[in-house]
Amino acid sequence: MEYNKITPEILEQLKAAAPGHILTGEDVNLDYGRDEMPIYGESMPEAVLQATSTEEIAAVVKICNENKIPVTTRGAATGLAGGCVPVYGGIVIETIKMNKILSYDLENFSVTIEPGVLLKQLAEDALTKGLMYPPDPGEKLATVGGNVSTNAGGMRAVKYGCTRDYVLAMKVVLPTGEITSFGAKVSKTSSGYSLLHLMIGSEGTLGIITELTLKLIPAPKMTLSLIVPFEDLETAISTVPKVKMAKMDPQALEFMEREIILASERYVGREVFPKNVNGVDVGAYLMITLDDQDEDMLLTRTEKLAEMLVDWGAVDVMVVDNPQKLRDAWATRSSFLEAIMEETKLLDECDVVVPIKEIARFLTYANEKGKECGLEIKSFGHAGDGNLHIYQCSNDLPKEEFVKRVDKYFEELYKEATACGGLVSGEHGIGRGKVKYLAESVGETNMDIMRGIKAVFDPNLILNPGKVCYQS
Repeated sequence: MEYNKITPEILEQLKAAAPGHILTGEDVNLDYGRDEMPIYGESMPEAVLQATSTEEIAAVVKICNENKIPVTTRGAATGLAGGCVPVYGGIVIETIKMNKILSYDLENFSVTIEPGVLLKQLAEDALTKGLMYPPDPGEKLATVGGNVSTNAGGMRAVKYGCTRDYVLAMKVVLPTGEITSFGAKVSKTSSGYSLLHLMIGSEGTLGIITELTLKLIPAPKMTLSLIVPFEDLETAISTVPKVKMAKMDPQALEFMEREIILASERYVGREVFPKNVNGVDVGAYLMITLDDQDEDMLLTRTEKLAEMLVDWGAVDVMVVDNPQKLRDAWATRSSFLEAIMEETKLLDECDVVVPIKEIARFLTYANEKGKECGLEIKSFGHAGDGNLHIYQCSNDLPKEEFVKRVDKYFEELYKEATACGGLVSGEHGIGRGKVKYLAESVGETNMDIMRGIKAVFDPNLILNPGKVCYQS
C-alpha cells in the first residue's frame, strides 16, 4: 500500500478544517505511535487531530481521502494487538476529548454518548439512574468507542453478552467524509444487511464512530462474589460447565492459575487469595459472581453453589461479603496485565477463544507448547465463555529471538484452537499483530470477503491500513 505524505499545503487545509486541534512536530508525543502492547512496535504519525466533533472529523477525513493520507483512529490506546499504531504515518484522530454522556432515555432504557466516554465513567453514571451497562472489560479506563471497535467482552459476558449486544445505533464518519447513521433505538430489526453490526468489531477500518446509543438494563439489587481454590487447574475448569448446567447463571466466572495470582499480589502489595488450605497447596482458582434482584434468593443460590463446588473438588469456598475484601479481590484480578508487565521485559498475548469443554485440555496444550518453545506462559481468563488470555513472557531472550519463538508458538496454538472449534480472538481484536493468524484460521475465501467489504467502504484504503485483513 502506498500513501502520500502530509505536505505543508495539506497541513494548512487540515488546520483550517479543525482550527487549534491539529498537533504536529514536537507536540506529537511518543504515545501516539503505540498501544499497550509494546511488542507491536512504534510508528509515529505526521499529525494528530484532537477531535471535538463529528463535523470536524468529517472535514479532516475528506481531505485525507482526497489526498490518500492514511487515518488511524485512537481512543485511550489500551488495546493489546497494535490496533491503533499508525503503521503508515499520516494522521491520528484522537477521540478522547469527545467524552460527553449526551442523554438518557429512561423509558427506552438507553443512553447516548460520545465515543471518548470511559467505560468506568459510563458504568458509574448509569448506576446513579438505577441502571447497568453490562459490558465489563478489564480495562476500565478504555473508551467505550474503543470497546465497540473491538467488540470487547469482559467478565460479565458469560451472563450478559459482549459489547455488540448493547449497541443500538451509532453515528459514523465514512472514509469519504460523509456522515451517516446505522441502527435505531429498537430492540430488533430485519431491515436489510446489518451495517451496524458490521461496524462493531471492525477496529476503525470501515468508518469512524462519533456517537453511540447503547442499551441499559435495570441494575441488580445485590451481588456476591466467591473465591474458590482448587488443587489443580484441570479440576477447577471441569466445574465450569457444571456451574452453568446447575442453572446458577453467574454474572462472572473467571479462572486463574497460582502464578498469576502471586504476581498480581506482589504488584498490588497485599495477599488476598489463600495459597494453602487444610494442608492442600492451591494450584488454581475460580472467581464467581452471582447477582439477583432478590437478596434472599441470592443468598440461597450462593449457599447451594458453595456446597456443590466442594462436592466437585474445590478445597474451600470463600464468600467475599466484606466490601474491602471484595475490592481487594477484584483489584488483584484486574491487575493481572500490569503485574505481568511489571515483571517482564518482553511479552506478547493471545486472547484465543475455545469451546468451554476444551478449556482445560487447551491450556495444558498451551503450557506444554510454551515449554517446547522456551517461553514462560502465564494464563487467566473468562472460564464461563472460553475466552483465554495466554501471555508469553521472557526476561532473558533477545527481542528477535523472542519474536521468532512466539511466532512458532502462535502457529501451533492457533492451529490447535481452530481444530477444536475456536477462534483467534475473543475480545482484543486482530489489529496489526494477529492478521497472519486470522488468515490461517479462517481461510483465504473469508479473508477475500473481508477485503471486499473493506474496499466497498474504503476504496482508497486510508482507514487504519495494515490491520484486520491487510498485513502491514
